[in-house]
Amino acid sequence: MRFASVVLDVDSTLSDVEGIDWLAAQRGREVELWSAELTARAMAGDIPIDAVYGERMNVIRPTLSEIQDLGRVYLDRMAAGARETLHEFRKAGMDLVMVSGGLRQAILPLAAELGVAEHKVHAVPVFFAANGAYAGFDNASPFTRQTGKREEVAKMRLRAPVLAVGDGMTDAEMKSVVDSFAAFTGFQRREPVVELANHVVKDFNELHALVLE
Repeated sequence: MRFASVVLDVDSTLSDVEGIDWLAAQRGREVELWSAELTARAMAGDIPIDAVYGERMNVIRPTLSEIQDLGRVYLDRMAAGARETLHEFRKAGMDLVMVSGGLRQAILPLAAELGVAEHKVHAVPVFFAANGAYAGFDNASPFTRQTGKREEVAKMRLRAPVLAVGDGMTDAEMKSVVDSFAAFTGFQRREPVVELANHVVKDFNELHALVLE
């Protein structure tokens, strides 16, 4: 076992979905394309996520029902082999943490399916009125910022050595506070992220081999 802890991104890593873009698609094609472009630019490092997070949420304004639907999409599009690989990691005694700029309530069902404890899921809470209407998000969450994952993982004091895994520049930010960073390219291959990575894995079989073999 090469690592004692693994920190996992969610969107385009554990599941083939960009959650906020999926929600944007519920507002029509124009909003979907606008959101997807902002996501692509932020994940490639062209613009900081800080600059677009609130703007997207203020336009999309997801309802509780839509967040629940998104939770099912995360499950339906779970990465092949993720469940089995994370089971092997847990069996080996590793600490597993999920970090995401996505919306926490939508991600929790995926975490439960993967056996990641709820308190190990770090994402952005969203708020709703009594009737399920959108009532805002936690704009103080560090995960709405470009450096948020790096800052929060540094505070977690995870058992070393620590491996971080993800597809975007917000994930690559973690490289300086972990022992190794793996770019996950199974859904999106972002060359600026690959260039910064210590390892590149295209699926969970390769991640399994990197960590345990």
